[in-house]
Amino acid sequence: MHSLLSTVMERIAGRRPGALLSAAEALEFVNLPETETLGMLAVGGLARDVWRAGSFTCGIINAKSGRCPENCAFCAQSAHYRTGSPVYPLADADTLLRRAEELAAAGALRYGIVTSGTALSEKDLDSLCVAVERIVREVGIHVCGSLGQLTPERARRLREAGMTRYHHNLETAASHFSAICSTHAYEEDLDTVRIARAAGLRVCSGGILGLGESRAQRVELAQTLAGLDVNSIPLNFLNAIAGTPLEKMPPLPPMEALRSIALFRLMHPTRDILVCGGRAHVLGNWQSWIFAAGANGMMTGNYLTTAGNAFDGDNAMLATLGLARQTLEGQRS
Repeated sequence: MHSLLSTVMERIAGRRPGALLSAAEALEFVNLPETETLGMLAVGGLARDVWRAGSFTCGIINAKSGRCPENCAFCAQSAHYRTGSPVYPLADADTLLRRAEELAAAGALRYGIVTSGTALSEKDLDSLCVAVERIVREVGIHVCGSLGQLTPERARRLREAGMTRYHHNLETAASHFSAICSTHAYEEDLDTVRIARAAGLRVCSGGILGLGESRAQRVELAQTLAGLDVNSIPLNFLNAIAGTPLEKMPPLPPMEALRSIALFRLMHPTRDILVCGGRAHVLGNWQSWIFAAGANGMMTGNYLTTAGNAFDGDNAMLATLGLARQTLEGQRS
């Protein structure tokens, strides 16, 4: 085993607080030769066993789709590209409630309500807050929001409605962001994460891997998230959509994706690391290895504009792996 991996294992055994890799070590880690891949996954999985044993699932609803004014190069819902993505207004409370019931019945711990656009209109925010109150009262699932940019007042309203967690991805490293989006500044995304935390919401923030970023830029993203002290880190893998500027971007190789999961686990040993969009597309038969690499959660069901995995299949995989499931009762939001 490479000396760096041996060092990390010693740190895990000693339950060293904070990141298990320094910035320089993280750069060395991501560039280890392919012959060290299994060792990299092993230390990622060991860190998960120590700090985040078990597993959980979450699910989402594409509650408002299309016509987004942002030009994110990966996004099927951007108004700048012709992708054939569905376009519809904010779903009504009954539709949002039914999806919450479906996810709760499938054993999901969290329910993410996702809307396209830079931010919700005041009318949509009013409607959504009423729906969240109803979901919390009638279903009891932990409700998360992925609703674009926030103000302190909007964050307060969402928390008071019963939302416990806000999701806002940075998507990629600051040094790569201009190649992905030019319609808003990276600092605006950082501000939204800070606003959500200041309002008492837990924060779920990560990115999409495979956008043409370098390995060093994945380390940069992981460091930025550490500086923001986020609670959960969702890792997505690009599923290139026809009509977007990244339509010809090849998918990450499965082992590269798994090595990246291990990186984020070692840089965030005590945080939830969950694998979301692009899981089946990029990993295929290697999907069950996300836990061996360090993830402790995954998104189940469909994504925003692409199909995901069926609930039964994901639940069967977790059962086969013998991973204890976090449930709604008595669990952190």
